[in-house]
Amino acid sequence: MTDSRTNTGADANAIALDGLTKRFGETVAVDDLSLAVESGELFGLLGPNGAGKSTLINMLATLLDPTDGTATVNGYDITTETGDVRDSLGIVFQEPALDEELTGAENLAFHARMYGKGKAERERRIPEVLDLVDLADRADETVESYSGGMQRRLEIGRGLMHEPEVLFLDEPTTGLDARTRRDTWEYIQRLNEHSGVTIVITTHHMNEADFLCERVAIMDQGEIVAVDSPKGLKDSLGGDTIVLGLEDPPTELFDRLDDRPWVREHTATDAGVAVTTARGDTRVPDLVRLADETGATITAVDLRTPSLENVFLSITGSTITEREAGSADDGRAGDNGSENGRTGDAGSSAEEAADDGEQATEATETTEAEATVGGTS
Repeated sequence: MTDSRTNTGADANAIALDGLTKRFGETVAVDDLSLAVESGELFGLLGPNGAGKSTLINMLATLLDPTDGTATVNGYDITTETGDVRDSLGIVFQEPALDEELTGAENLAFHARMYGKGKAERERRIPEVLDLVDLADRADETVESYSGGMQRRLEIGRGLMHEPEVLFLDEPTTGLDARTRRDTWEYIQRLNEHSGVTIVITTHHMNEADFLCERVAIMDQGEIVAVDSPKGLKDSLGGDTIVLGLEDPPTELFDRLDDRPWVREHTATDAGVAVTTARGDTRVPDLVRLADETGATITAVDLRTPSLENVFLSITGSTITEREAGSADDGRAGDNGSENGRTGDAGSSAEEAADDGEQATEATETTEAEATVGGTS
């Protein structure tokens, strides 16, 4: 195969988007996205259900055609070099696609055949993958005997059978209990570190993105509204927040807070005052002393460190839970309004439109899709 990649240097981006857009009728599912993911990076797409994450992944996997814009995966164009794109990536769908009556090794062998792997290559690759996903000692047991975490690891191993350079994980810990979810996070990190494969996960779990990802793109209503490391995103809020519960807070306290250089922001609350400052743990004594000096009666002290939930709320004005509840309400009520030139909730209704098309085929064509993505075209 002739290598026609547009980015072939050692530091080439694994994924590059330029104005990528997807519309379903008048509804905008993915809106003019430009972004680069570095080779070897563990990157997260964070946002509520309906934000456009799965639609974006399906375009990058060549399962959906973009309406406008361009994108490359491993240097290959997603519209003109689809076969090369598919050979370059692996994808693990949110819905399980294992045959529980087959063993772990038989599942990998089945999918290896669909990727076009010959017998010798299968015999080499299957033990490697089973070892990589820590299932070598359970290779000959049927998948129905596996725990949820083991099944998820086997799903990930299946996506690695053809040695892709980019791996997409769509909501990788959905349905897992808290302990198994944490174990899966640690496994994904080790996989990224040891194999060097670029991993892109979609998630609506804040702590998952915070724990796993080197960088996170926050998506809302089809747009990328922020991109940075989890620490950078949280630092953008300006620091920690100290919340004092006060009885009848005196005006003098707020006046004196205005004069303190370590106070970045303070806001009166129903219960007292919230003060934003760097390294809040070191400023609690200063704030308590200041309140005492003004005669305030303190009823409670609470130190809150920034979270990605705070970041999402600061940028969008809603929590992810509120966004998802709104999407559900919109789905029940139908599209009765418009905002910013879009019909209804562009993110949620677009994602639903995508789901209508994707899920209708996915139920009957999951195996075919997986064989195509990462297999021969």
